[in-house]
Amino acid sequence: MEKKIKCTKCGKIITVTGIPSETVKVTCPECSTVGKFTFEETERDVLAEKLVQIKNISKKYKDILALNNVSFDINKGEIFGYIGPNGAGKTTTIKILVGLLNKTSGRVTVKGYEMPEQKSEAHKFIGYLPQQVAFQQWRTLNHTLTTFAKLSGMPKNIIQTRIDELLKTMGLSQFKNKKINKLSGGTIQKVGIIQAVLHNPSLLILDEPLNGLDPESRYQVKQILRDLSKKGTTVFFSSHILGDVQDVATKICILDWGKVIKIGTLDELKSEFVKEKQIEIVFSKKSDKFKEIKNIDGVKNILEKTPEKVLVNIEKTASYDKIIHNIIQTLLKNNCRIRSITPTSPTLDEVYQYYLRQGGKKQ
Repeated sequence: MEKKIKCTKCGKIITVTGIPSETVKVTCPECSTVGKFTFEETERDVLAEKLVQIKNISKKYKDILALNNVSFDINKGEIFGYIGPNGAGKTTTIKILVGLLNKTSGRVTVKGYEMPEQKSEAHKFIGYLPQQVAFQQWRTLNHTLTTFAKLSGMPKNIIQTRIDELLKTMGLSQFKNKKINKLSGGTIQKVGIIQAVLHNPSLLILDEPLNGLDPESRYQVKQILRDLSKKGTTVFFSSHILGDVQDVATKICILDWGKVIKIGTLDELKSEFVKEKQIEIVFSKKSDKFKEIKNIDGVKNILEKTPEKVLVNIEKTASYDKIIHNIIQTLLKNNCRIRSITPTSPTLDEVYQYYLRQGGKKQ
């Protein structure tokens, strides 16, 4: 955080930086007077460290409770994946977060600002991509992005450079002067992502950002999200493509029927997932001699997926390290050529289905 203070001797205004509760030594550049300054820890400072704080929010439409006492925090630099079935309340949460909907109850803050009461302040550092992207069809791509850049308050002298940079990154430079109504649905989705990140927001909120994108474009977008996170941007996004969420999210929240079912890192979600212990073995050359490993203590059975790949199910109480060691010894003894041997791990899709079936019992 940054504060401006006045020198007690000569009155010069000095800018000092630090973090809440920190005491720093200050030397006046004008008269060399030395002093100390302590940064106060205000409520806004605390909330700003948790860039997004959602506490007990509910949203009711007549007799329908779309959100039921939802709470979570998002820290600076996190990529927060928000997943759940259709109608779970994901888009409702997002609209409340960006100030497009009023909550029925609860509290929402973005960088310490109350939403929607202080949304005019919060909007300065929020980038938002709605589920359905809609641009004025008669504008060119460049005209569209220029307009959004001006609305975001970007300095005029850097707008075109920034647009050209992002168009190149997304592979859209050749469409720069084409009208929106001449672009494909996937291309328009990319334009939506560009407008959301154009002004380098501190918080990027994306509702189904990967919809309609081909595999190469999804890869590009995921890489952009990773790069933004490394630079300190906080990303909140919902998606039905669980493989993409698994690839980039540093924290995942599962929502169902308007309630938070489970929240945590992927490893934390997997830790409570009960799945049979399994080892995958890939051979560089087909051989039937791998069947000898069925005689190893702790091995339950072997599933032959392809001539070069097998899955070995082991007892729940067995040690992975010991079993893998004995498997390797047995395979080498029988002249089997091993390309890889790996304990399997549940996918996000499996974890997701597990927690939905549990109905929040593990929460």
